[in-house]
Amino acid sequence: METLKKETPFGVDSYLAWVEDEGILVHEGLALNLRKVETRDWPRFGTKAAATHFTGRGDFCSMFVFDIPAGHSTNLVQHLFEALYFVVEGHGSTQLELADGSKRQFEWGPRSFFAIPLNAKYRHYNGSGREHALLAATTTAPLIMKIFHNAQFVFNDPYEFSERFGPSEYFAGKGELLLRGPGHDTWATNFVPDLAKLELTAYDERGPGSSNIKIALADSVMHAHISEVAPATYKKAHRHGAGTHVLTLTGGGYSLLWYPGDKDFKRVDWEYATVFPPLNQQFHQHFVTTENASRYLATGIGGTSYVFYEQQRRTGGYGGQKSASKTSIKEGGDQIEYEDQDPRIHALWLEEMRKHGIAPRLELPKT
Repeated sequence: METLKKETPFGVDSYLAWVEDEGILVHEGLALNLRKVETRDWPRFGTKAAATHFTGRGDFCSMFVFDIPAGHSTNLVQHLFEALYFVVEGHGSTQLELADGSKRQFEWGPRSFFAIPLNAKYRHYNGSGREHALLAATTTAPLIMKIFHNAQFVFNDPYEFSERFGPSEYFAGKGELLLRGPGHDTWATNFVPDLAKLELTAYDERGPGSSNIKIALADSVMHAHISEVAPATYKKAHRHGAGTHVLTLTGGGYSLLWYPGDKDFKRVDWEYATVFPPLNQQFHQHFVTTENASRYLATGIGGTSYVFYEQQRRTGGYGGQKSASKTSIKEGGDQIEYEDQDPRIHALWLEEMRKHGIAPRLELPKT
């Protein structure tokens, strides 16, 4: 057997290797508050940034935080991974450049949400002369870097996916409401001015007074939805695959995460812009401890338009299947009904409500 001098890579995670080569500051943990994440210069984007590698981020997605100083803009970039941007703080605009030389620009503020069409050239502008702008992007960078393991190709391929831009009105906050049934109703757009004001539709299967809307952006393979939990109530527990980045938007409360057989629950208290992706098939449940409804944004891979892997087809009930996300575990699904949950869960919530001086609005079914 002839021995070659060149070493063949062994056990390389091409995404993590790229992150190291780029010199990106990395933060890890079960949950992080994006407003408290330290950033440092990322030359490629021309601004301060950081990568957040959550315990439950899975194999396909990661989230980057961009901290743009007052009066500054990022570099003009393009990339073959998809990116869904959420504006944590600040005001500014994003400009897209098309292959024919034309440009599209839209303005954003706190809680705005938008997609960058795949491989489009773009840059962000901080419109304030006094305050920084903080943006978070859920991306498919891990997937794309693992496939191609070539940053020059990922950031410099000239092909334009013109169909991803959609109607120009999609960047003005307009869109199309697709009524597909509870848990599947979808708002198709490229830009949402304020997620706290986006109209949702009823989704009582997840809990009384719950509401939801899926968001399909830029013909993307990525997933996004907004869920709202009614005041002084909580949702039913459920589970799904890894990589769904849950970001708290409004209201107050906490979430519990656990696997069957765990002695204790893991708890995440809600603050604005706290992110926590549940681990693969880890049960999680969201609790409101205020008189106000509470919203969260969930982003990941595999949207309503394009199902990415078969487990998502089962979870979402695509292709005529029964949706596991709203089917009891007693019937082979992934949802725990109130009457079947651990008794400690309701007792913990009642104690939290007592501490906050809030009257509970949820009574469990009698068994």
